[in-house]
Amino acid sequence: MIDGLAISPPVLGRISIGKVIERNGKRLPEKDDAFTVTSLVQNREGWVHHPLDEVLRKGAADRKLRSIPVTVLFADPHLSFRAQYTAFNRVNGRPMCSGDGKTCRRRTPEGLSTLPCPAPEDCEYGEVYGCKPYGRLNVRIEGQEDDLGSFIFRTTGYNSIRTLSARLTYYQALAGEALPCLPLTLKLRAKSTTQSHRSAVYFVDLVVREGMTLEAALQTARQGAEQRKAAAWDQAALDQAAAAGLANGAFEEGEEEGVSVVEEFFSAGDVPDSGPPQAVAGSSLAAKLAAKTLSAQAPADGAAPEPSAAQTA
Repeated sequence: MIDGLAISPPVLGRISIGKVIERNGKRLPEKDDAFTVTSLVQNREGWVHHPLDEVLRKGAADRKLRSIPVTVLFADPHLSFRAQYTAFNRVNGRPMCSGDGKTCRRRTPEGLSTLPCPAPEDCEYGEVYGCKPYGRLNVRIEGQEDDLGSFIFRTTGYNSIRTLSARLTYYQALAGEALPCLPLTLKLRAKSTTQSHRSAVYFVDLVVREGMTLEAALQTARQGAEQRKAAAWDQAALDQAAAAGLANGAFEEGEEEGVSVVEEFFSAGDVPDSGPPQAVAGSSLAAKLAAKTLSAQAPADGAAPEPSAAQTA
């Protein structure tokens, strides 16, 4: 294993509830009211749809994909869904700081440092560089061929992060090591708030498979777990290997992935400055004001980008 390289769950494709479009020569996020399952390949029109996307849409009303049958890979919910406060360099996509609200790992002129991590609104570094909650959920989609592969759903929405964290924690409390065999559905929900001006915003939930009670789903999960054990499937060892791989690197995303993440969730238009964080290493008020001045002197970006559904949820 290469030291410093995070070994994350293998990804077969993406699950999104928004997309990136080109407008006035700029690539901007656009919200959607349905899931899209894509491959890992992009063309001029955007991400290429995965074959499973069409399979799932055939049974969906109006061909709008608002639920996806899934299972998780791990018994530990924090391995299947990983959420941290995160700041990216908006120019090159490089992750710069990631924390859990207690401590963070941050790139500094002196190298990688472990520092206290307050909430973004209480952190000068986070305020300047647009730190926000960022979550990644890895799931298996029913019908995929690779038992150890997964599809990744990324979000910066508070509602999705809170809901997914709660659901997985509750399901693990009920199912224990049988959690990966629990038949679940990734479900898109809508809500409106005063902050959204009464318009609908979308967030993602995890519920038991349609047509099943929770009790029946738990029984199915326990039966599946027993069958796996009989076939020499060691779930505890798999979780341990996954945890070690993720802990091997300071940040889960590399620069190559970071560019796509920044484009969809961390646009440069929503922070005062997109320059290298070393420019405000002192995290002083003067540095923040200087960053804002530089931003004001930069060419106008036009209208603020429309957030994706994942961002607003």
